Amino acid sequence: MLTRAINVLIIEDDSDVRLSCEQAIELEGFSAEGVDSAEKARRLVSADFPGVIVSDIRLPGMDGLTLLRELMTLDPALPVVLMTGHGDITMAVQAMKDGAYDFIEKPFPRDRLVDAVRRAIDKRRLTLEVRELRRQLQGRPPIENWLIGYSSAMEQTRRLIGNIADTAVDVLIYGETGTGKDLVAQCLHRFSQRSGKHFVALNCGGLPDTLFESEIFGHEAGAFTGASKRRIGKIEHAQSGTLFLDEIESMPVAIQIKLLRFLQERTIERLGSNTPVSVDCRIVAASKENLERLVEQGRFRQDLFYRLNVATLELPPLRERREDIPLLFEHFVSQAATRHGREPPPISPVQTRELLAHAWPGNIRELRNVAECFVLGLRPPVIVEHADAKPLMPLTAAVEVFERSLIADELRRQNGSLARTSEALSIPKTTLYDKMRRYGLIDNIRR
Repeated sequence: MLTRAINVLIIEDDSDVRLSCEQAIELEGFSAEGVDSAEKARRLVSADFPGVIVSDIRLPGMDGLTLLRELMTLDPALPVVLMTGHGDITMAVQAMKDGAYDFIEKPFPRDRLVDAVRRAIDKRRLTLEVRELRRQLQGRPPIENWLIGYSSAMEQTRRLIGNIADTAVDVLIYGETGTGKDLVAQCLHRFSQRSGKHFVALNCGGLPDTLFESEIFGHEAGAFTGASKRRIGKIEHAQSGTLFLDEIESMPVAIQIKLLRFLQERTIERLGSNTPVSVDCRIVAASKENLERLVEQGRFRQDLFYRLNVATLELPPLRERREDIPLLFEHFVSQAATRHGREPPPISPVQTRELLAHAWPGNIRELRNVAECFVLGLRPPVIVEHADAKPLMPLTAAVEVFERSLIADELRRQNGSLARTSEALSIPKTTLYDKMRRYGLIDNIRR
């Protein structure tokens, strides 16, 4: 039986040729296993076979072309490299039409076989990774359908949301632009008992000061010039639900005073009215700046800061959770492809490395835009086409990013088992544990 993650199954009835192919492939660091008939090979191959096929066409019993057609029915994305000693061009054309990945004529130099196998393995690895990512996206618990990622930072964020979502506590979210503060606020609402009521979002940085009070507290008819009828403000509209105040650091100081009063008393007065209105809503505020520092600078009220700073969530920038980038990118590519009615384009290992190496100053929002461009065929500068492109980070940093991503992915595949992950990566458990501690992955171990 085949045991390694990526293998090459060789089907050749000539034992000398079969052995030569096995040796050539294994010298390149791949695992190869040979059989002498298509029937034996067929019993070893399933729809998610973790490798590629190299098969002679002229075989006893079932021939290579018949095997190819069966394999394409089983898994159309399975790379099959066919060999023949007859140089039949018509046969080669038919094989490619039937789905063969490549076609090589005997006798062939070792490099020709190795090159075909290497390219086929890269393609197969990418195909299987995409399938696994799609299964993960479809099979997650609800909150993981919203907050995607297996990094320790995202695991902790989901745990915190699970702990406080169904409480009445107001929440303060910190994070750079594009880190998903709005999405986290929606999760706090969705996974609470308030989920059946309104989720009301207000960007505090997007309103002129003259309109702010009316927008958040509402007004009565005739309260000011142009107020022809009563308007219900954002707070009142969020009755029994959640009010999300994004960029709260931009809120005018005069409004901060009134917001503090609402948080203490849970009542408002519309502009032009002296009648208090009781409102039961949860406040979720978000800031891209450190509010404590703004308090020191006199730009944010200290009493409001302490009132909000009870339950705090800090969202990491994308550059600090790079192991989540391939999964997020696959998710955004799938969404964009569905939206535009297109097939999701494949991404090469080189392009994946470029995604991992990019600094992502725009965080998740930038990644989503890159995925959109990628689906539309508008090659974004983040994704290059050639392996010789200039690296976007120092070699040491790139190696650390890759190593952390590799360990995190394998640990996830092994359901958090340190022992199985150690075995799969072929490194001692003590070495693996040290690396995981260095990369902040200890919390991912299944206890």
